[in-house]
Amino acid sequence: MAILPIRHYPDPVLKNKSEPIRHITEEIRTLASDMAETMYAAPGVGLAAPQVGINQNLIVLDCAPKEESELIVAVNPEIVAREGESYEEEGCLSVPGYYTRIRRSAHVKVRYMNIEGQITEREASGLLAIAFQHEIDHLHGVLFVDHLSSLKKNMFRKKYQKIQRQQEQEL
Repeated sequence: MAILPIRHYPDPVLKNKSEPIRHITEEIRTLASDMAETMYAAPGVGLAAPQVGINQNLIVLDCAPKEESELIVAVNPEIVAREGESYEEEGCLSVPGYYTRIRRSAHVKVRYMNIEGQITEREASGLLAIAFQHEIDHLHGVLFVDHLSSLKKNMFRKKYQKIQRQQEQEL
């Protein structure tokens, strides 16, 4: 297992749409394992393959408390049903140091292939629903800040430049 470098905004790889995974190979299993290790080390609750520079439809999630860890590896995930509305604060490992409230569905039903190749459907609400939507957006080249209004996007860009300068000074 290896900790992979996480790509940061505005890296162009984050804007690309990912390709479906046709077969679960040993390389895909290794990638999923490395992504999970990277996510836990960051620390985060989700990670999509584009965030580590690989445009394939693969995400890993773990929204459970540490002592109840529940890793979800989802290949080719898609949201098949949505319900309700949520407006919660989000952050992103690819946009370090920036957090804002994003409007999402409160409940989702997600269909994906697990790492054993079985098609799985799962209903989610709360943090898990938000994380599924956030990570699946990455597979479509969408960052959480893309959901902001034009005014808030401009504010984000200015604030994020300041955050980056502060992080560079800390190094």
